[in-house]
Amino acid sequence: MASLRDRLDLLRERLRPDPRVPARVWLRRQWPGLLGLALLIAGVAAGDVWLATCGFERCPSTAEIRAFRPSEGGRILDRRGQALGRVRAVRRANVPLARVPRQVRQAFVATEDRRFFDHEGVDWRGVLRASAVNLRALGVREGFSTITMQLARNTFAVERQGERSMARKLLELRLSRLIERSLTKEQILELYLNVIYLGNGVYGVEGASRDLFGRGIEGVTVAQAAMLAALPKGPSAYTPRRNPERALRRRNLVLALMAREGYLSTGQARTAAAERIVVPANEWRPDRRDDSYALDAVRAVVDSVREALGIESNDLTVHTTLDVGAQRAAQRAVQRRAAAIDDYTGRRDGVEGAMVALDPRSGDVRALVGGRRYERGNFNRVLRARRQPGSAFKPFVFAAALEAGMSPATEVDDLPVEVQIGRRVWAPRNFDDEYLGHTTLRRALTKSANAATVRVSRSLGEAKVVERARRNGIASKIDPNPAIALGAAEVTPLELVSAYAPFANGGFRVTPRLVTRIDGVDGSTLWTSEPQLQPAMDARDAFLLTSMLKSVVEEGTATAVRSMGVRDPVAGKTGTTNDGTDVWFVGYTPTLVAGFWFGHDEPRSMGRGATGGRFAAPAWAEFYANGWRERGQDWQAPAGLVQRRIDAYNGQLAGEWCPVTRDEWFRAGTEPKAGCQEHYAPEPEPVWQNLPPQIGEQVEEAAKKGGSKLKRALGRIFRW
Repeated sequence: MASLRDRLDLLRERLRPDPRVPARVWLRRQWPGLLGLALLIAGVAAGDVWLATCGFERCPSTAEIRAFRPSEGGRILDRRGQALGRVRAVRRANVPLARVPRQVRQAFVATEDRRFFDHEGVDWRGVLRASAVNLRALGVREGFSTITMQLARNTFAVERQGERSMARKLLELRLSRLIERSLTKEQILELYLNVIYLGNGVYGVEGASRDLFGRGIEGVTVAQAAMLAALPKGPSAYTPRRNPERALRRRNLVLALMAREGYLSTGQARTAAAERIVVPANEWRPDRRDDSYALDAVRAVVDSVREALGIESNDLTVHTTLDVGAQRAAQRAVQRRAAAIDDYTGRRDGVEGAMVALDPRSGDVRALVGGRRYERGNFNRVLRARRQPGSAFKPFVFAAALEAGMSPATEVDDLPVEVQIGRRVWAPRNFDDEYLGHTTLRRALTKSANAATVRVSRSLGEAKVVERARRNGIASKIDPNPAIALGAAEVTPLELVSAYAPFANGGFRVTPRLVTRIDGVDGSTLWTSEPQLQPAMDARDAFLLTSMLKSVVEEGTATAVRSMGVRDPVAGKTGTTNDGTDVWFVGYTPTLVAGFWFGHDEPRSMGRGATGGRFAAPAWAEFYANGWRERGQDWQAPAGLVQRRIDAYNGQLAGEWCPVTRDEWFRAGTEPKAGCQEHYAPEPEPVWQNLPPQIGEQVEEAAKKGGSKLKRALGRIFRW
C-alpha cells in the first residue's frame, strides 16, 4: 500500500504542468479538480470563520460571560433605587453555590457530567461512547452534552440555529470552550444550577426545591437532591407533580449513580431510596404581593420602548419616578376610604377608587392606584376610566376668568340662573339650594357656587373655558356647551391631575412621566427620558388661582383636609356629580399634585350625602400625611402682583366698619380704587338712652310731643 508521502508526490506530479502541453490546455484538463480544491478550501475557511464568530452573530466576550446572571425577570426600581417589582414574572430564584448543599452538587455531577471537573467543556470520551451507542442503535440513544454545554445551550445559544441541528451542536461546543476559558468550574456549576429548567415552569434548583418540597435548597435531603438531579433529562416526564411513579424510578436511578461515583455508600443510597416523595399542594411562585397597577403601567412603557428599539430581553433594570412610600400609602388610602364609603352607605356594593399623584415641577408620577383591589391586567381606572369631574373642573373656568382680566375680588351674582339650550331651559342649582347672592369670584369658588360659575363661564364664552382646559393638559373631547362649567365633560384621573400642575408650578404644562431610564443586564443605558414642560398660563394667574383654591381648603368644601391634621400649604378643589355618582378631590402643594376619585364602574348614585368633601378629601389627607415627606414652602407671589385689604364679601377696599376683610392679591393695575360703599359707621345712639330710666322716659316723651326739632335740641342739650 502506498504511503502518504507517495500519494502527495503523485498529487504534485499530476498537478505539475507538462511543458509540452500548452497552459490553456492543461488548465482545461485540470479545472474540475482545481475548482473542487478551491471550494474545499473556501468551505473550510468559511466554516472556521462561522465557528469563530459563533454563527456570524458575534461570540460573547469574556466580560459578557462573567457578567451573565440568570434572569429573574428584571428589576423595577423606585426613584431612590428601592425595589418595586419585576419586569416579567420568572419562576426562578438565584442562589450562590455556597448555599447549595454538597449532595445537590454531587447528584447533578453524577447524573449529568461525571467528568465535569476533568474536561474543558467537551467530554471527548463521552462523545466517543455516545457515538458508538447511537451507531449500534442506528438512532440517537445517548447524548454527550456536558454541564458546560447545557449551560451554553440555555444561555448564549438559546436563540441561535434552531432547537436540534448539527450547527446548534457545533455552536454549543464553541461556546462551551469560551465559557471554560472565562469561568472557574465552581462558577460554571453555580450558573448551571440557577439556569437549568426543572419543570412545572420553574427554573433553577432554589425555585424547584420550593415548588416540589416547600423549602429552600439549603434544607433538602439526599433523596430530594437526587429528585432535583433527575429532572433535567425530562422535566415534564419526570416531575413528581405529574408522574410520581416515573419520578420515583428516575430518582432512585440517580441515587444509584451517586453511589457508583462514590458520593454515597450503598446503605446511604438504599436509605434515601426508601424515602417517600411528598409534594406540597400549592405551587411555588415568586412573591408578587407588591404588584400593582403602577407596575403594570411601568411595564407598558417598557414594552413600548422594547418594541421601538428592538430589545428582546426582559432582563432589564427599569428606573421609575415612583416613590415606594407614596405608592403604599396611596394604595392603603384608596382601600380604606372605599371601605369607609361602603360602611357609610350600608350597601357593600363594591365602590371603586383610583388616585394618581405627580410632582408638578417635572410631571414625574409618584404614585398610581388604578383600583380598589389589584388584579393583573385589570382595568386601570387612572389611565382609562372617563368620568365627569363635576366641580373639580371649575378651576379652569376661573383660570379663564383671570386670564380675561378678572380678579379674585371681581363681583358676580350667585342667584338662581336659567340658560336657554335649544328648546329647553337648563336651570342648574346650588348644593342644597343655598345661594350667596352678590359675591366675589373667590367666595364663589370657595363655596363651589354653581350658579355663579355658570354666569362666569357664560360671560367668557364656553370656548374660552375649553381652550384654557386644553392648554393645561386636558386631551379628552370637550363640547363647548354651558354644562361644561360644572364639569359635564368626561376626563381620566390622570388628565385632570396633570391639568392642575400648571396651577401649582407657576404656569407650566407637564407630561406625566413614569420611567426615567432603562438599563441592560450589563448596566449600559439603553433608553432615557427627560421632563417635558411647556408654558401654559401666566404665572400671576397661576398664583391667583392657587390663592383662591387655598380658600377651598381653609373655609370651603375641602376643610376635611385641615380637620384631619394637615397643616402645610394646600390648595385644591372637590367635585361631586349628579346624585353623588362620582366624587373627587384634587389637591396640591408646591411639590405634589394628587387626585382621588370614588364611584362605581357602572355609574350609579352612592347615596345622599356623597360628596367630594366627605369622601375624597379625607383620602387625600390620609395619603398626604402618611406617604409624602417633601413638604416644601408656601407659594411666593411673582412679580406684577399687588396686595390690598378688601371687604371679603363685595371685593371693595376695606373700610373701618367692614365686618369681614382679607388681604387680596391683584394684577398690578386691576386692584380696586374705591372704598367700601356698603358698610358705614353706625349712627350714634341718642344720649337719653343712657340716662336714668325715669329721666330718659320723660325726655323721650317730650321729644315725641315736641316734634323732631325739639328732639334734636334736647339731644344736643343732653349729649354730654
